[in-house]
Amino acid sequence: MSLQEIALQTVTGLGYDLVEIERSAGGLLRITIDLPWAAEDLRPEGMPEQFVTVEDCEKVTRQLQFALEVDGVDYTRLEVSSPGIDRPLRHEQDFIRFTGEVIDLTLKEAIGAAAEGTGISANRKKFRGTLERTDTGGWQIVWSDAPPVKPGARVSKKRPPAPLQSMGFTLDELREARLAPIVSFKGRAAAPAADEQG
Repeated sequence: MSLQEIALQTVTGLGYDLVEIERSAGGLLRITIDLPWAAEDLRPEGMPEQFVTVEDCEKVTRQLQFALEVDGVDYTRLEVSSPGIDRPLRHEQDFIRFTGEVIDLTLKEAIGAAAEGTGISANRKKFRGTLERTDTGGWQIVWSDAPPVKPGARVSKKRPPAPLQSMGFTLDELREARLAPIVSFKGRAAAPAADEQG
């Protein structure tokens, strides 16, 4: 069996999804797993989305070590982890799950002639914007080319916002798509005062 088949069979057999397999220099084998996703309306009422824990990674590591040894796969070190904040999007279900999120995507080829009259550079391949479903059931990314506001800078309310741009794409046109690794260091929003809670 190939490494892909061994990893897929082991990970799915334990009830997880195989997100990514990576081989690095020095014999490192990195396997990324996730919990199977169910749309919010298919989850039991009030149950939040679950995330991979350290215990999940340990369980998969033990089983994979055994499976890889049985099949004689050569590696020096095995690392099993959750997808992290820059999770790759590979399958249609990933795009459905993360609709409305900010993503980074790279096209296989520059948009070329399709960019004429749009204000988008014809050589552009990389985009960061919000993933949206189109009315026809396809996919698009929506973004603004406004420069990011520096922390502490004041933004004039009179200044008109930069126009939004959008570009439709198919999964076949993508070289790579990932969740944008955006981290907020502002902490939790303040809880509403008791008289506002109704």
